[in-house]
Amino acid sequence: MHTVELERLKARKGARKRSEIPNDVLWALNQGKIETVNLVEWLAIDMPFLLRNSLTEIGWEEQIDNLYNQSLKLQDQGITKRLKGIGTIVFQALEDEENRTEIFETLASHTSDMVRAWAAFSIAADQTISLPQRLEIMGRFAADGSFSVRECAWDALRSYLVEDLAYSFELLTEWVKDEDPNIRRCAVEATRPRGVWCKHIPTLKKNPDPGLTILEFVRSDPSNYVQRSVGNWLNDASKSSPDWVINTCLRWRKESPTKETSWIIKHALRTLKKQNSLSQDIKIG
Repeated sequence: MHTVELERLKARKGARKRSEIPNDVLWALNQGKIETVNLVEWLAIDMPFLLRNSLTEIGWEEQIDNLYNQSLKLQDQGITKRLKGIGTIVFQALEDEENRTEIFETLASHTSDMVRAWAAFSIAADQTISLPQRLEIMGRFAADGSFSVRECAWDALRSYLVEDLAYSFELLTEWVKDEDPNIRRCAVEATRPRGVWCKHIPTLKKNPDPGLTILEFVRSDPSNYVQRSVGNWLNDASKSSPDWVINTCLRWRKESPTKETSWIIKHALRTLKKQNSLSQDIKIG
């Protein structure tokens, strides 16, 4: 496919359902020539086919059949388990690879956002690296231009952050002070008490207070992307610690009377509002 044609495809609008994805778009996605533009395309990718094509492209011939055959065994699993599964088998193949750094870099900077997601999950499969090292490596994925890769980034970090929340929050203070809103958002999203399609964090459901270590830095964040994540964090907490969330919002309203904080508070209290659990002193629109 010519460069001009690829550029045309990159400017496309995403299909609303799988059957509407044009054949040339699906071909380019499975070849790793273009990124996805929405979840419909993400779910439509033939992962084993993309894996074979991307490994062929980077010249990792000795692992093509091995990884392809292993990826076929994951086909009956859900999307997230398949992504993580391929990340794991890529990590295992890289362990004894002489050029592992170069191969990882090629995968981590690949045109295909799904290939980059596999690279992120290959780091999740490595249990030997320290948390500071893990955060340093994962930063590139947290800042990725693809929403899907950024979602994989926080998911790849979450289980390691939970192991020592106090230490994790201490390290993540640098992330919530980063100039990139994607980095700030990842720090918040990765530690949500309930989260989306992931295991809950019982400690934070019972006592969300440690989360303030990072949340205080972003309580008036200029980015709506970050604001939404902060609001979701608090909304998660409101389902098991409603008084804590209400008191936090009351304090923030007093200490930070900005439109950004006001938006976060409204988003944070939406579940309690539906339950008619809010008193007059914290009315929201």
